[in-house]
Amino acid sequence: MIILIPAYEPDHHLPALIRRIRTAEPWTAVVVVDDGSGPAYKDVFDDVRALGCHVLSYARNRGKGFALKAGFGFIADNLPGHDVVCADSDGQHTVTDILRVAEKVHGNTNDPRGAATMVLGSRSFTGDVPARSRLGNTATRALFTLATGERIADTQTGLRGYPPAMLPWLRSVRGDRYEYELNLLLEAKNAGYSIQSLDIATVYLDHNSGSHFRPLADSVRIYAPLLKFLGSSFAAFLVDTTVFLLLTVLVDSLLLAVLGARAVSSAVNFLVNRHVVFEHGRQRPARSAGLRYFSLVAVLLAANVALIWALEAIAVPALAAKVLAELMLLAISFSVQQRWLFARKQDRLPAVEPASGAAGNAAAKPTSKAHISG
Repeated sequence: MIILIPAYEPDHHLPALIRRIRTAEPWTAVVVVDDGSGPAYKDVFDDVRALGCHVLSYARNRGKGFALKAGFGFIADNLPGHDVVCADSDGQHTVTDILRVAEKVHGNTNDPRGAATMVLGSRSFTGDVPARSRLGNTATRALFTLATGERIADTQTGLRGYPPAMLPWLRSVRGDRYEYELNLLLEAKNAGYSIQSLDIATVYLDHNSGSHFRPLADSVRIYAPLLKFLGSSFAAFLVDTTVFLLLTVLVDSLLLAVLGARAVSSAVNFLVNRHVVFEHGRQRPARSAGLRYFSLVAVLLAANVALIWALEAIAVPALAAKVLAELMLLAISFSVQQRWLFARKQDRLPAVEPASGAAGNAAAKPTSKAHISG
């Protein structure tokens, strides 16, 4: 097992956490990524090095996602073949829970599917939890479920375990800041990976005063993949509903009204999703993507008509039936578009180059010079 800890301007909690890890598991390798903390934090990282950790550092702050991918690159190149458990640097993950996640990942190796399973340390958010953290996780969880149809209790947890076979994919997922960890969850199933959750303690020290999370800027980054799809779907829904209501007045046929409305709204939705929502959607030729998309439209249309007829049969008004049917099919639409229609081609992995600095060590170098010591 290898423990990976991204750290930006850490305080005394980081060396204290590593000492507890060393007490519990003396021979566990620990990789710490200094995410451009600067000279003022040299003493903290010197303490970490003195505890026998590998320390990867670079000059300026790049974000948590960048730091994690740099760490994954270093581990893949220098410490291959080991499970990796990621933990935060602020002491909010207990050593007991870190080791429980590690044990769960290691235990999965006995299952043929274990090499393709990530393990999340899932907090319950009970007790004295800062309102910002409670509301943030609730909002992300609700949006994630609405957009994907999947329920994950803690989408923002930083305590995660990965088997070694997953490292190349982890390095390829887009995102350099807090959005990276949500992108992993959004893209996991499309890449063939499953997700398991393990209950852990909810710990907030000094009301989370050590967090560098920026509520507005980082929330926009985190929610962007979900909000863009929901916004696109809502715009298409408005177009579809408007045309649907017009056609119900002009033609005496529910089928023609639904077909005409869907023809207009689906064209709008396809263009927005291909160019805005799924950023990698343009990797596929327009004709191929179009054929896939309108095949999906045909299937969803049949389901939509069936649902509206069924709802109207139990005396639900036409507009209400339309809204309910669209909501029922929203999660299916997102999941199919992400995993099949606009599934991205594998990105190139971050480049790895020899590190400057300490001899005999190497660093993962996604885009900038880095230094490894330890």
